[in-house]
Amino acid sequence: MMNALIISLIFVAGLIAARAILKYRKSSAMFSVLFVSGLVTIDQLIKVLVVRNYPECKYAITRYFNFKIGNFSIFSLTHIRNDGAGWSILGGQTVFLSCFTAVVIIGLIVYMIIRRKKIGAMETVAVCLIIAGGFGNLIDRFRMLIEGTDKFPGVIDYFKFEFIDWPVFNFADCCVVVGAILFCLVMIIEEIGESKRKKRSARLLAAAVSDSEKDASDDEPL
Repeated sequence: MMNALIISLIFVAGLIAARAILKYRKSSAMFSVLFVSGLVTIDQLIKVLVVRNYPECKYAITRYFNFKIGNFSIFSLTHIRNDGAGWSILGGQTVFLSCFTAVVIIGLIVYMIIRRKKIGAMETVAVCLIIAGGFGNLIDRFRMLIEGTDKFPGVIDYFKFEFIDWPVFNFADCCVVVGAILFCLVMIIEEIGESKRKKRSARLLAAAVSDSEKDASDDEPL
């Protein structure tokens, strides 16, 4: 019953995010708030499902579910806790990681406010993904600080790639990675577009100067 309720809430959060996307042009600020809220809700609800259904792996990774295509394993579902960052670096540095994440989130929010008149749809989506992912894991780290590591030992991770040596991760991590990649692509595309606009302007200016010089030579007395 509880699992069905959680899945229903995830579905509702998805509908809210989709509705916000459709209304993006009307209110980018409202879109950002709803989109981030929806992603954070999904992240936290998945973590609740994992905690309720699968015991934490403390000494060896247990694969509770293995997703395959034919005989090729893509990823497994597990349940571990991480008190550090990726690859367990900065393990136990919860205060530092929490402060760092909070600063990054605030910085991105300020960035969006400054660029509110120029920011495009894809750039907004990219920044919102990074903010949502950071905030999802920040909630876990705040719980570590408030409840103590005895009750809440670390960020909840559950996805494990089987075809590559990669740390176990979660939905929030996916949001950060996808958002960062999308943001880089947007910046590259904008840079290419700006370079083309500058070259086009230079050609037009050169053509205008050439025409001006030609007209001037035609007006000279014989």
